[in-house]
Amino acid sequence: MYVPQHFNSPAIETLVSLLPDASFATLVTVDDQGDPFASHIPVSFDPNAGEYGTITGHLAKANPHSGFIATRPSLVIFSGPHQYISPRDYETKLNVPTWNYVAVHARGQAIIETDRERVRAVLEGLTLENERDRRDPWDVGMFDEKRLNAMMNAIVAFNIPVAQLQAKAKLGQNKSEADRKALADATIGTELEAWQRSSVS
Repeated sequence: MYVPQHFNSPAIETLVSLLPDASFATLVTVDDQGDPFASHIPVSFDPNAGEYGTITGHLAKANPHSGFIATRPSLVIFSGPHQYISPRDYETKLNVPTWNYVAVHARGQAIIETDRERVRAVLEGLTLENERDRRDPWDVGMFDEKRLNAMMNAIVAFNIPVAQLQAKAKLGQNKSEADRKALADATIGTELEAWQRSSVS
């Protein structure tokens, strides 16, 4: 993605700070006809596995994406907080409408998990991450083995060791301090507020 220098953000640190809210990501791979194919799926990110971390997830076997994900590199897009910015949100007057946002792009080659225990570990890991804040968390062990095996037979689990990671935080860093403070005040109560305030400090 296009990342002007003043919007460049530390990649791994930015992605970790976006999670788990941004863990529902967009997976994009070029299909056999040369067209981009996208799937929207929950994923897990381990920042300590490999130089740029590793992404884990799964696709339904019925999804055509699962048939070519291992044959060419993929792009995983994590979307963070974002918001329309009106010229009225700035302190100064010579501004135009824009959109402020945080996003991370990860590129890598998927490796398919074929070992049953590893496939189960993928399911357990994703479930644990998404259930951990619930009062009465559900876990994969609550499935009877027959249903669990049927579910594992219907998916393709994968790991993507990240080869390239880019992060962009477009928060008005190219504006004056007065304008950045005004933007932070204008976004009070939104997910973008903390990020806007970090660009002022």
